Amino acid sequence: MKLDLLVIAAHPDDAELGCGGTIAKHLAAGKKVGILDLTRGELGTRGTAEIRDAEANEAAKFLGLTVRDNVGLADGFFQNSKADQLKLVAAIRKYQPEIVLANAVYDRHPDHGRASDLIYDSCFLSGLPKVETTLDGKNQSAWRPKAIYHFIQSRSLTPDIVIDVTDFWDIKMKSVLAYKSQFHDPNSKEPATFISSPQFLKMVEARAIEYGQIIGVQYGEGYTVRKAVGVKNLFDIF
Repeated sequence: MKLDLLVIAAHPDDAELGCGGTIAKHLAAGKKVGILDLTRGELGTRGTAEIRDAEANEAAKFLGLTVRDNVGLADGFFQNSKADQLKLVAAIRKYQPEIVLANAVYDRHPDHGRASDLIYDSCFLSGLPKVETTLDGKNQSAWRPKAIYHFIQSRSLTPDIVIDVTDFWDIKMKSVLAYKSQFHDPNSKEPATFISSPQFLKMVEARAIEYGQIIGVQYGEGYTVRKAVGVKNLFDIF
């Protein structure tokens, strides 16, 4: 299935936290949007891989995703290596996205920055015909996305692009809160983590308000880029 927009992220919940509003906005505009999780988040301190699978499916329903898939790489141990690149190249060619949204280039969680590099390099390799991959026993055609944008995660980064997600904030937060095992629950007996504190989701909203203020809206989601972004004319920018 060909997609317009594919979000590739290290763990289930990365996409929802980083760009859930952007996903919902583009789906509402009629675009085909999918999430490709690199891992099942099986090393997460709270919950289990099976719980995360169920939560990811629930989040997908809130967003109305066209498709959600998982590459099956090893949480915490995947590498920007030939073996993992080829698995990701096969997935990129399967969905042939025009645009890819990827993990932050730098973040407190080492998986996020490493995933950023793996995704960026795999998108390039996916466009090389001599890099051979197969799907269902058939050779895949080369495919390279037109653009890659990196959503911002827990580290504060200066965005190069901010998207107005004001009208889709509630949908984003419903998709985030689908991950009940991961976020604050005063009745939970699971160990406390960085993202399970009550302050974490407040930080997520505060950052969206800060980015929104930059462009004069209530809520924004920020992205960084690795190369210049072209526009047809200055009036396309608000």
